[in-house]
Amino acid sequence: MNTHERISSITIVGGGSAGWMAAAALATYLGKGASIRLVESEEIGIVGVGEASVPHIRHFNGQWLGIDEAEFVKRTQGTIKLGIQFNDWGRIGDSYIHGFGAIGRSLGPLPFHQFWLKLRLAGRAAPIGEYSPQTVMAPLGRFAPGDRNAPAHSPLADIAYAYHFDATLYARFLRELAQQRGVQRIEGRIVGVNQRAGDGFIESVTLESGQVVDGALFIDCSGFRGLLIEETLKTGYLDWSHWLPCDRAMAVPSERVDPITPYTRASARPAGWQWRIPLQHRTGNGYVYASRHVSDDEAAATLLANLDGRALADPRALRFTTGMRRKSWNRNVVALGLASGFLEPLESTSIYLAQSGITRLLGLFPKRDVSPLLAERYNRESVFEYERIRDFLILHYHATERDDTPFWDQCRTMDIPDSLRETIDLFRSDGRYFRNGEDFFALPSWVQVMLGQRIVPQGYHPIVDEMPEDRLVEHVEDMRAMLAHAVAAMPTHREWIDRYWKAPAP
Repeated sequence: MNTHERISSITIVGGGSAGWMAAAALATYLGKGASIRLVESEEIGIVGVGEASVPHIRHFNGQWLGIDEAEFVKRTQGTIKLGIQFNDWGRIGDSYIHGFGAIGRSLGPLPFHQFWLKLRLAGRAAPIGEYSPQTVMAPLGRFAPGDRNAPAHSPLADIAYAYHFDATLYARFLRELAQQRGVQRIEGRIVGVNQRAGDGFIESVTLESGQVVDGALFIDCSGFRGLLIEETLKTGYLDWSHWLPCDRAMAVPSERVDPITPYTRASARPAGWQWRIPLQHRTGNGYVYASRHVSDDEAAATLLANLDGRALADPRALRFTTGMRRKSWNRNVVALGLASGFLEPLESTSIYLAQSGITRLLGLFPKRDVSPLLAERYNRESVFEYERIRDFLILHYHATERDDTPFWDQCRTMDIPDSLRETIDLFRSDGRYFRNGEDFFALPSWVQVMLGQRIVPQGYHPIVDEMPEDRLVEHVEDMRAMLAHAVAAMPTHREWIDRYWKAPAP
């Protein structure tokens, strides 16, 4: 590529996790050919409550950015996350874990749960959670990253896991990394955005000090506000609150309580749900709720009444509208993080969506002319990803038998997207699920949530009947016994942390 065709200057507007993730990644892969600057103001706080992740972060941190895992966990007061425990979602008293990784071991063209289904429907198999490493490990408080000596097809060969961490500390850690790799941080509040005559491309931003910061490509990480993508370019927003009615959250940290559980907890409440995320130095808590069904004061009181340790601050209120920008890439602006959209934190996808956007941008990185074909492809893939995650989140709310409050009755009876209705109907018939392209949540996730919330198939795949009964029982029950034995020999989560990843006192 000719030098004059390359984008030579990239300006990131806003810090926080999204801004500094983008800065670190762009510096790592484009730093030799482009100047990268990040503008942020210490006066503007970051949301910083997202403290849970999905396993993709291990790939982004380790493979993409070359971050040492132990250093990352120690620097962010991190702990392990094997999945999410959902309490009271199907009915009051119900509890299940959506664990990362595979369920059992497939045979031929069929996934393990199809063989399990035949025995379960006959009353001859344990709950599905006893056939996945993560869902056996999590309630017992055990953790090991996998057995290198196990056969490649073994579910113990590579344990899928993610992290709980302090999002503010993560942003600080990434800031240091990005600056070491050449990113220039500019302190200041933006008071003006300057567009190019004719095509409306962003030329520069003006700071309160009078400094003008230009760029050929701008990354908007300004949070819900969307300073460039929305306030300036008027891109528009797809509002999905009719399907995901929660529009507010109260967040509060509390004292750490032992043992530190290797999973997130999501407990249904009268008008939403409450998260519990254990870190090494404290516990993160929040109540995500629908303001039409409960007042802010009532929500704060409910949150504080359901902490398992002393509150360390007053609850902090957040307001949001679930949905996404009509375009995440508009002209020469690419929005990431909350500036691109917001899917509530029920399945911890916010950080993943920012990282996915960064990965997509690098794959489709433009020349100076910023080809609209690249932007169209980026936006098309972004919409697909958001919509499929959206459907998975709607599933949690809609697949309930609860009618004890107006909120849950609304969720139970609401219309849902046709794509989700088809997925539920197919599974309810005979347990089948077909992944839709690059759908982020794969078969194990959909199976665990649908079963956990009482969508029980009426039958199973006809091929299962070709397996002799004794071999079927052996295949299913050997898996349960093997996992129980292996997990019992693992160290506790706390022992693992103390031995390898213990963080210094804050």
